[in-house]
Amino acid sequence: QVQLVESGGGSVQAGGSLRLSCAPSLYTIRSACVGWFRQVPGKEREEIASIDSYGTPKHADSVKGRFTISTDNAKNTLYLQMDSLKPEDTAMYYCAADPTFPWCSRSSGRWRPADWGQGTQVTVSS
Repeated sequence: QVQLVESGGGSVQAGGSLRLSCAPSLYTIRSACVGWFRQVPGKEREEIASIDSYGTPKHADSVKGRFTISTDNAKNTLYLQMDSLKPEDTAMYYCAADPTFPWCSRSSGRWRPADWGQGTQVTVSS
């Protein structure tokens, strides 16, 4: 069973920073489309960043300029650097990956990854 092991969530004041990490257990980061989603109760899960096997990043408008997705192939780890955090960034953050479509195939503009992490909570206080 594929595992995406996440770490790095926590509580921070507005304006602060956090870095999330995610490492897949059964395949290499460079062979997959990988990314991050977030979800708050009662709302749909939102894709916030992805990076394809070519290393091309994509960020949602809601986080552009504040969050940065990156990978370290030597460590086989995906990161999400979150700066200038706002209370509205409070959510459960999920790592996601799909090795079947490493170019980040989208249908109607939506990426539907096959594999998910267990989620890590990020709480931003004002």
